[in-house]
Amino acid sequence: MGNEKPEDPNPDLNPDPNQRPEPSSAAVPLETKRGNRKRMPVAPAAVATNPSWFTPKRLTALTVFGKDMKVLLLEKVYVVNVLGYIAYNFVIGAYSYWGPKAGAMLTICLESYSSLWHIGLTSSGFVLDRMTSTIPNAFKLLSLATLVGGVFCFAAFCFKSLYAFLAFFAIGELLVFATQAPVNFVCLHCVKPSLRPLSMAISTVSIHIFGDVPSSPLVGLLQDHINNWRVTALILTSILFVSAGLWFIGVFLNSVDRYNEDNEHPATAVEKSNSTPLLAEKTA
Repeated sequence: MGNEKPEDPNPDLNPDPNQRPEPSSAAVPLETKRGNRKRMPVAPAAVATNPSWFTPKRLTALTVFGKDMKVLLLEKVYVVNVLGYIAYNFVIGAYSYWGPKAGAMLTICLESYSSLWHIGLTSSGFVLDRMTSTIPNAFKLLSLATLVGGVFCFAAFCFKSLYAFLAFFAIGELLVFATQAPVNFVCLHCVKPSLRPLSMAISTVSIHIFGDVPSSPLVGLLQDHINNWRVTALILTSILFVSAGLWFIGVFLNSVDRYNEDNEHPATAVEKSNSTPLLAEKTA
């Protein structure tokens, strides 16, 4: 009796060292739990960074994208058009953000932005059609509307009278918003049809990354340094003249309207049936 060990009150907590532990449910092969279905092998983390991830198909897609970007950026008409659009959007973005904070008079005017935008967009498209829709005429409309609109907006900030400000600023914004139709016309007509989606995408991304996104903090820094909203607004509005100048340069560039370029070399029915999307994945 003296040599006997006391009985362990919790035998499960001290298992026999010679006994092999039973596998947990997480370690049981999937075949034993789901019949014949086998667990898919999990690739190690190194595979994700392995250069073999760049398959020939993916490399081909990147190569085609790089070639399209090169063609797009070498198109002087397109580059000048987007640069002018960036400067234009720089001003409009700052107007939208800082307008209500600059004073009650700007708040009153900014409430009519939506209707002015629609009127300007519709009227610019109508005027461009009446002028004969060509790329040089689109640049003429862009530069003239932005220049005159910039003059009215600049003059509006010089008035201390609320009514004079509202009148001049409304006319200026109506003219400035008239750029929407011709600027997109140039983006679509200066490149061949297969590059139109990329042309519009790069234009949209550029005007936001280099236009309205940095304009708000930069104008805020300028206002902190000057501490005068009238002077800050005048400096900001003067950038519209830079935009008008860039678009005016486009009038003298050698432009070719490529809107119907693909129609000159139509694809046959066999070529169309054999064509597949570039990034389409093969299904098993």
